[in-house]
Amino acid sequence: MPLNILFIGDVIGRPGRKKLRDVLPSLRRELDLFFVVANGENLAGGLGINRKVAQELFDVGVDAITTGNHVWRNKEAYALVQEDHRVLRPLNLPPGNPGNGYGVYEKEGVKIAVFCLLGRTFMNPAEHPFLTMDKALEEISAPIKIVDFHAEATSEKKALGYYLDGRVSAVLGTHTHVTTADERILPKGTLYITDVGMTGPKESVIGMDVEMAVRGFLTLMPFRFTAGKGEAEMNAVLLKFDDNLKPVSIERIRR
Repeated sequence: MPLNILFIGDVIGRPGRKKLRDVLPSLRRELDLFFVVANGENLAGGLGINRKVAQELFDVGVDAITTGNHVWRNKEAYALVQEDHRVLRPLNLPPGNPGNGYGVYEKEGVKIAVFCLLGRTFMNPAEHPFLTMDKALEEISAPIKIVDFHAEATSEKKALGYYLDGRVSAVLGTHTHVTTADERILPKGTLYITDVGMTGPKESVIGMDVEMAVRGFLTLMPFRFTAGKGEAEMNAVLLKFDDNLKPVSIERIRR
């Protein structure tokens, strides 16, 4: 059966959560959404994730939550990822980290695998994302495979997209909070975008308070990350699959 999957870019604090409460229930009906994934590593005050804010996303129709390099900023995340298989920490963290880096979710007889990966260029140390995916794909059998690649460098994201082309359904970049305009189908059929963008306050510096961010660049003094305020926007991509569950299109969605 043909189906639609929505992947929502990094949700930033209270403004991002409120935006999803306002738009996602109706969007599920409008776009006939079968499954929804959101990156939630910035859900709690703009940095980290806890049980309460994760539940807010589940309550409005999100089916699975990926994270990234800020996953452990809130101590509640340790138990959360261990106990709730819908919340994923990066797959290529070293052994000993709690939780899982991928999940396989079955809905109406369709299996959807969601993977969460960290980049290594300009990021904190992590295991090799390319080789980590090689091993994971040997273990996973699902017709739809969606990869959230939480990375800084556009070159690393593009390279992973081509490396996994034809082996996964979609490689979707997160982390920079700035939407790119390069959504496409790669030569072997994988859907790709370098960065989905963020779901958070429009008047902000990648979701964070403008005044604090500007002061930080002016003074080079450390500052506390605080989510911006005011009207928010949602950035996402709509992934469409045909009757054989093969990917057929990717479209940017902005609300």
